[in-house]
Amino acid sequence: MASFSFLRHCLLLCFFFFFSHVLQAVKTPFHPRDVLPLLPRQVSWPILNTLNSAVDLLPTFVGSVSSQNHIVSWKGACFYENTAWMEFHNKSGSEFGGGTLHIKVSKAHSWTCMDLYVFATPYCVTWDYHFRSREHTLKFKEWEERAEYEYVKNKGVSIFLMQAGMLGTLQALWEVFPLFTNSEWGENANLGFIEKHMGATFEPRPQPWNTNISVDDIHSGDFMVLSKIRGRWGGFETLEKWVTGSYAGHSAVFLKDSEGKLWVGESGHENGKGEDIIAIIPWEEWWNFELNKDESNPHIALLPLHPDVRAKFNETAAWEYALSMAGKPYGYHNMLFSWIDTIDGNYPPPLDAHLVASAMTVWSQMQPEYAANLWNEGLNKRLGTQGLNLSDILVETEKRGSSFDQLLTVPEQDDWMYSDGKSTSCIAFILEMYKEAGLFEPIADSIQVTEFTIKDAYTLKFFENDSSRLPKWCNDADVKLPYCQILGKYRMELPGFNSLDPYPHMNERCPSKPPKYFRPQNC
Repeated sequence: MASFSFLRHCLLLCFFFFFSHVLQAVKTPFHPRDVLPLLPRQVSWPILNTLNSAVDLLPTFVGSVSSQNHIVSWKGACFYENTAWMEFHNKSGSEFGGGTLHIKVSKAHSWTCMDLYVFATPYCVTWDYHFRSREHTLKFKEWEERAEYEYVKNKGVSIFLMQAGMLGTLQALWEVFPLFTNSEWGENANLGFIEKHMGATFEPRPQPWNTNISVDDIHSGDFMVLSKIRGRWGGFETLEKWVTGSYAGHSAVFLKDSEGKLWVGESGHENGKGEDIIAIIPWEEWWNFELNKDESNPHIALLPLHPDVRAKFNETAAWEYALSMAGKPYGYHNMLFSWIDTIDGNYPPPLDAHLVASAMTVWSQMQPEYAANLWNEGLNKRLGTQGLNLSDILVETEKRGSSFDQLLTVPEQDDWMYSDGKSTSCIAFILEMYKEAGLFEPIADSIQVTEFTIKDAYTLKFFENDSSRLPKWCNDADVKLPYCQILGKYRMELPGFNSLDPYPHMNERCPSKPPKYFRPQNC
């Protein structure tokens, strides 16, 4: 019976590929991809996994429509000919009226497919699906205020297509979901995503996977990078790595006090209230947590400073800075802006500034306080304004003759003060300490460390370059890496490690598109 079942599945699989080639140019009652979920799971899901991925969850911007004379055309995932235009009216009798978005769709590639769309203005986001060839309408009963009316009249309603279609989107959800699960399934999903979209490799290390560290060999300023590969933080870091090109998702720094006691400085430490803060923690306590309590399966590498760099490191200034920041919130305000340096060179396709603005709009409606913390204050800083919400920011940007994608690229300034003080992410906290300790002299005034990602940090030419000077316990049971991996089942890669001397305005205009993450000189 099992043999017959296997043969039947193989025949169905052959049928799928036969139809996909023979009927490629013919409109059929169904498309082979549309019937995949009807096949047994062991047959259908491996095929769907090759056709769609988590990236397919990102809508593609196809255009903005602002009038009946402004017609936008595009090819959809299901319907190959689509046109849209905007009609303004005042059927509601309100002060600013409303409008109707018209979309005419035709030439579907099968009778069973459909297209999914997201529509956005600075004040609202909605969605719709199109299953039949005809003219569809999306009604905006009334504009929320004059600013929305003026914005739509000048900039239009943004249209986004779910490029993978209905089934592809469901499959993409299937790939995203495990990234955030604390399980072996989730771990494998994170590794698979990074391998697929970044070209990384995960070579197993020989046991033991943790290192017995001698505290005497650690010095103030020595740097640690962490990579978490399962659970909530594993999923978040995977997406962060993908968009920035970093092969690590978190960082921390060592400090030694006058009595020789070793501490770890970290922005992003969770306190007893569940808040992410900047903390100075005894090494033993920090290391015990990573070894025994961190469920994200952390991988950790130690990057010792080069002796010449260590000689410049002002330990007193570093401690003063660290203690002045202890207890302050993690730097959510500028986390996003360290990634986006260019108008179109930092977004993995199909992500772009239009989609970022729409995602911000949705989040601002769902969690207005959280949105203000993540981007509103930072965007106000870039405009030189105060207290504007996201909708007002988009309108004000348009009034100034600029665009949202240009606004996002304005470099963060280290001396900006937010409502809760200076804002430093995990890596900005460490690099600001380096700055205070003199490592960026004599060009410190022209370096904005809040523009650096974790990758930007570990590529700085600050670290040991002579493996003979690394501690004897460093990679003792493994291959000789140019740094010390102290925890983790898989070998940590850090492409570009220790390769760039600091220069003025470093990392303020750098692209970061996967999978190559090309970086021009002096960007």
